[in-house]
Amino acid sequence: MARPRALLPLALAAVVVLVAVASAAAQADPRPPKAQGPKDPKPPKAQGPKDPRPPKAQGPKPKPKPMKVKCQENKKLYPYCRKQMECPANCPQSCYVDCDLCKPVCVCNVPGACGDPRFIGGDGNAFYFHGRRDADFCVVSDRDLHINAHFIGKRGDGMSRDFTWIQAIAVLFDGGHKLYVGARKTAAWDDDVDRLEITLDGEAVHLPEGADATWTSAAVPALTVTRTKATNGVLVALDGRFKIRANAVPITEEESRVHRYGVAADDCLAHLDLAFKFDTLTGDVHGVVGQTYRSDYVNHFDVKASMPTMGGESSFATSNLFAADCAVSRFGLGRHHDGAAVMSELAGVTCASGSGPGVVCKK
Repeated sequence: MARPRALLPLALAAVVVLVAVASAAAQADPRPPKAQGPKDPKPPKAQGPKDPRPPKAQGPKPKPKPMKVKCQENKKLYPYCRKQMECPANCPQSCYVDCDLCKPVCVCNVPGACGDPRFIGGDGNAFYFHGRRDADFCVVSDRDLHINAHFIGKRGDGMSRDFTWIQAIAVLFDGGHKLYVGARKTAAWDDDVDRLEITLDGEAVHLPEGADATWTSAAVPALTVTRTKATNGVLVALDGRFKIRANAVPITEEESRVHRYGVAADDCLAHLDLAFKFDTLTGDVHGVVGQTYRSDYVNHFDVKASMPTMGGESSFATSNLFAADCAVSRFGLGRHHDGAAVMSELAGVTCASGSGPGVVCKK
């Protein structure tokens, strides 16, 4: 019995030590222990309705690369001018190669008519002729060549007159032939879709597809129509007589905004940009631009004016697009007028914008 009694004090001492340790631990962290059960999941965020605001605008479409062009004249005549060239920066989609100069020139920088019709005459000077919307006017009238233009138009907000553009031309030439070139009415413009319409003597001209594709008339073998680009651009040529370049173009939203044209969503006012080159005209030629090829023509415009404008609508008005009945008509009157054919010294002038409001022209 002596040994158990001897161990009892040791056991009591151990108990005292354990109690002291436990008490010290409790004082070190008096907080109750955290529950070890599963965490309370957070409620999902409310989705709510989507932001009704429209997506941010993507900005303007990148500008197309300049069109590449080449000399389209007889290769034997211009063997030195066969390479492709890019259109100038101020007309990246509307130029051609002047084979004599072997350089690209803008369609709207040579004799012809562009935009709210800005004409360049055979004397190299630029002027405006506004005409009248939904009316026809003779622009060239000679013994065996007559060209009328059909004007379309729209009155912008706060404007006192209609803006006008040439929507179509009719070319009357020897033998009673009637050629029509026009831009179809279009709502939304897509330059990959051909909007040109061409007829000869009332029959549709079906051009092959692709740039440089050429159609030759069976009735008039000297007459050809060649695509100057895949769509909306042609060169009409009557061998030894004339060449007419016609590009169908729209009024863009930016142009409408800047000039306050007020273009509607259902009509982009598709029209023609035109360039003329005449090989032979008589000394009695007349018409809005035809008269500027006469040797006795006197230019009364102030070339320093921002918009030198030709009046005299009544002298150039015709009863319809195919009528050669304007007051200054010369068509079919060769027997009664000077029949000597003349080459205008400025028939092939090239013009460009100068530092002022006028134009600078050279042969």
